[in-house]
Amino acid sequence: MLAEVGPEDWDALTARADVYYSRGFVAASAPLAGGEPVFLAGEGAVFPVLVRSGPVDAVTPYGYGGPLVLEPGGDVAGAYDAWCRARGVLSTFAVFHPLLPVVTAGFRVTPLGGTVAWALAGDLEAGVHAHHRRLVRRARASGLEASATPAPADLGAFVAVYEETMRRAGASPFYFFGASYWEALLRDVPLVRIDVTGEDGLAASVLGMGRPPLLHYHLGGNTEAGRKAGASQLALLSLARWGQERGFTTLHLGGGVGGRADSLLEYKHRFAPGGLVPSAIGKAVHDEPAYLEAAGADAVDWDGFFPAYREPR
Repeated sequence: MLAEVGPEDWDALTARADVYYSRGFVAASAPLAGGEPVFLAGEGAVFPVLVRSGPVDAVTPYGYGGPLVLEPGGDVAGAYDAWCRARGVLSTFAVFHPLLPVVTAGFRVTPLGGTVAWALAGDLEAGVHAHHRRLVRRARASGLEASATPAPADLGAFVAVYEETMRRAGASPFYFFGASYWEALLRDVPLVRIDVTGEDGLAASVLGMGRPPLLHYHLGGNTEAGRKAGASQLALLSLARWGQERGFTTLHLGGGVGGRADSLLEYKHRFAPGGLVPSAIGKAVHDEPAYLEAAGADAVDWDGFFPAYREPR
C-alpha cells in the first residue's frame, strides 16, 4: 500500500532522490498549482503529489515527478489507484521525470518533444554546437564575465531580469511567480545562481538547483543587450562547468514550452547535441463516473484539456 508520510519524515526517505522530490521543492511549488503537498511512500516507491480541491484531483509538482522506484517489485500503480479512491481523488496529471526510474503503469502516457540532458564530461565547450560557441566567444569579447553564487542570499536582481525576459517573450501570467515562491526556493532548495555581468551591470542570470549527480537548470533571463551579446550562452556554459567541478554528472536543461519540440528545445539541444532524451506526461482517471459528472461529459477526452473540468472557460 501507499501511505501518507509526514513532511518531517520525507527527506530521510528521499535522501537518494532528485531535488524535484525534496520536501522543500514540493512545498515551494504547491501554491503554483493551488494544491496541498502530500507525500506518499510504499511498495518500494515514493510519490509527492499536490492535491487540489473542488473537485479533488492530483498533479505532480512544477517541473517533473511521478512515482519514483527505490526498490523494484511493488505494485505501485495499483497501490496509488487504491489511495486515490480512498482519498476521493478523481484524476491525476503527471509530468514524468525523464531521467529517473518512474512508474508509468496506470497512466495514459503521451510522449512530449523530449528534454535535454547534458553529460558533464570532457571539454564541455568543445561539445557545444558551433552557433552557441560563437556566441560564447562574442560574450567574452564584449567584456562579459560569469560568476557563481552557491546558496544565494537574495534573488532580487535575478527576478528582475527573469521577469523582463518573460515580458519580452509574452509569457503567460503563470510564469510570473509570486514573492513566496522565490522565498521558498531560497530557504529550502539547494540553489546556485550564475550571473553574467559587464560594464553595464547584469546581462544574464540563471538558476541551477540540485545535488549530485543531477543538476537542473531551473530558470533564467537576460537583458535585450545581453541576449544579443551571447550572455545566456555564457551563463549556461558556466553553470555546466560549475557542476562538472563539483561532482555533478548531468546538467538537465529541460524541454520546450509545455514540453513541445519548439525553438526553446532547439536552443537547449545545441548545448548538448547528443543529449536529447524522451519525455512524457501521464493522465489517469480514478473515479470515472464522478469525473464525467464534474466534466459534464459522456466520455473521457484523453486528447483534450485534462482534467476537462478545469479547462478555462
